Amino acid sequence: MTGTVARVEIASVAAGGDGVGRTQGLVVFVPRTAPGDVARVRLAPGKRFARGTLESLDVASGLRVEPPCPHYVVDRCGGCQLQHLSYEAQLAAKGIIIGDALRRIGKRAADDPAVTPSVAQWRYRRKLTLHVRRMGSRWIAGLHPYDDPVAVFDLRDCPITAEAVLAVWAELRPLFPLLPSERALRVAVRLLEGGASVVVEGGHAWPTADRFFASAPSVTELWWRPDNGRLRRLAAREGAAAGASFVQVNAAVAAALRAHVLERVRAHGAARVVDAYAGMGETAIPLAADGRQVTAIELDAAAVDRFRDRLKAPSRVITGRVEDHLDAALPADVVILNPPRAGVDARVTTALSDRGQLPRAIVYVSCDPATLARDVARLPGYRVASLRAYDMFPQTAHVETVCELVPEGGSA
Repeated sequence: MTGTVARVEIASVAAGGDGVGRTQGLVVFVPRTAPGDVARVRLAPGKRFARGTLESLDVASGLRVEPPCPHYVVDRCGGCQLQHLSYEAQLAAKGIIIGDALRRIGKRAADDPAVTPSVAQWRYRRKLTLHVRRMGSRWIAGLHPYDDPVAVFDLRDCPITAEAVLAVWAELRPLFPLLPSERALRVAVRLLEGGASVVVEGGHAWPTADRFFASAPSVTELWWRPDNGRLRRLAAREGAAAGASFVQVNAAVAAALRAHVLERVRAHGAARVVDAYAGMGETAIPLAADGRQVTAIELDAAAVDRFRDRLKAPSRVITGRVEDHLDAALPADVVILNPPRAGVDARVTTALSDRGQLPRAIVYVSCDPATLARDVARLPGYRVASLRAYDMFPQTAHVETVCELVPEGGSA
C-alpha cells in the first residue's frame, strides 16, 4: 500500500495538529487537513497506523479558512500547524485533545475543557527562534518545513510574531557574517522591556561577538551557548537585567493562566505551599505575600537569582531538581507543578502519593496533554477536580492546561 492514494474522511485533530481518519483498517494521520474533509491522501503505512500526504480535497470541511501566511502554504512551514482551521475550530480541537488524553492515558473521568482564547490570534509572539544557515556566500534564517526536519527555508515574515521582534531580526540579518564561523546555528530574539535579548546557539569560538553586539543597537543583551557548553551572557547595555529566558511569549494569556492558578491555590486555604518548577517566582511571591509559607523549587539558578531576595522567611527557595528536593519539602497543603514539556519525574508522583498525609490539592500546569495525562495516571489517589485550558499559542497545536487534582473523597 506504500505510495498508494486512498480516499480518507478526516474525523478529528491529533495532538500534533495532524488530521486523523481511517482507511483499510488503519488510522491515518494527515497534516493540513480538517475534521469534515474528504481527502485524497498518499499513504506511507506503518505497523499500527499510516502517515499520509494530502493530494487533493474531494470535499472541503466547513471548518477550513485560507491561511494568511504564504510560508504556511508555499514553504510548508512547520512553525504553525492549524492556520487552515478557523479559530473556533482550533479551540474546540485543543479541548478535545486534552479531554481525550486524560480519559485514555490518564484513566480519569474528565470532560473536554473549554479553552480560554488568546486576545491576540496574530502578532502575539514575543520570541522567535530561527535556524541560521550559511549557503556558500549567502546566509538564510528560517524554519523547517513540517515534512522535512533538515531543510530550512528563508523566512521573511511570521504573522504570529510581534512586528517588534521581526524588526530586530531585520537589524540582525546584515550582521550574520559576524556570527560564529559555522554553517548552521540557532538564534533566538526575545523582546524585553526597552530592547531585546539575543541568544546564539552553536560554534566553538566567537571572536566577533563584540562587533556583532556593537552593531545591533536594539539588542540590550547578548547570550551564547557554544557547542557542548553552557549558556552565558557575553554583553549587555547598561542597566539591562538578565533576561534570556524570562519573558512570557504570550504575556496576556500567561497572566490569565497565572491568575487562575493563584485563585485555585487560595481556594484551598493553604498555609503551606510547594511551588515546584517555580521559574521566576511569579506564583511563589504573591502566595508568600498572602502570609503563606512557600517553598519554591527551581533548577535554573539565573531565574532563582531574580526573585530569591523577594521571597521572605519563613518562605524559601531551593535551587535544584524538583525530584531531588520535593520529598523533604513536604508535607504541604497545596503543591503546584509546572514542569517542562516532558512532564515530571516518576519520583515526583511517588512523593505525592506515598504519604499518609496527602496535599489538599495539586495544581498541575501543563504544556503537553499527553505527559499531563501520564503523570495523572501515576497519581492513583487523586481525582480531577477542575480542568481549564488556555490558548497560549494560536495557530499552533500547543495548548496550556491547568489541572486541579484532589484526593479521592476530598472536596474541590
